[in-house]
Parts: sequence; C-alpha cells; structure tokens
Amino acid sequence: PYCITHDGRTLRYPDPDVKTNDTVRVDITTGKILDFVKFEAGNTVMIKGGNNMGRVGIIMHRERHPGSFEIVHVKDAVGHTFSTRLQNIFVVGKGTKPWISLPKGNG
Repeated sequence: PYCITHDGRTLRYPDPDVKTNDTVRVDITTGKILDFVKFEAGNTVMIKGGNNMGRVGIIMHRERHPGSFEIVHVKDAVGHTFSTRLQNIFVVGKGTKPWISLPKGNG
C-alpha cells in the first residue's frame, strides 16, 4: 500500500485511516507521515483554485454528485458562506486550529 501526494511524493505503508483528500504532515528527512487530518466537516480549509482562491474557512458540508463535480460548502472567519468544487479545497488544519500560519483576519 502507498499514497501519492499532490507534489509527486510516494509514501509507502501509510496509516490505513488516510483516505483521498486527507492532508498528511510529512517529515522531509525521513519521508514518514507524522500526522494527518481527515477531509470532514468542521476542519479548516484553504481554497487553492477557482474564483475563491486564497480564502480560508471551515467545511460546512459536502454535496456528492455522482458523475459530476462534488461541491463543498465553506464558511469563512467573517461568517460568509460560499461553495466550490472539491478539487479546489485543501485541508490546512484540524477543527478551527490551522497547521499553517495565516495572515491577520485568518484569510
């Protein structure tokens, strides 16, 4: 078993709980997975494409559309709700605590 990251790295023998669209934290020197965050409602995400690129928010819910694009509804720090395609979302934190540093106003 293995998983492939968005930047082309292959991680051998990942935790069986790691699924597609989850975010993993990797130790660069050893290539081992240190921690991971599930893609689920309530986690912090950053938008990496589309009209909302660069926005940060919390996943509200996910609409599944078999055979078409899946839509994710996100609520930002100000309280505005917006939606985007699943492939434009990147999980950056567990719950409301991000793993990365965010600009003032939380994006």
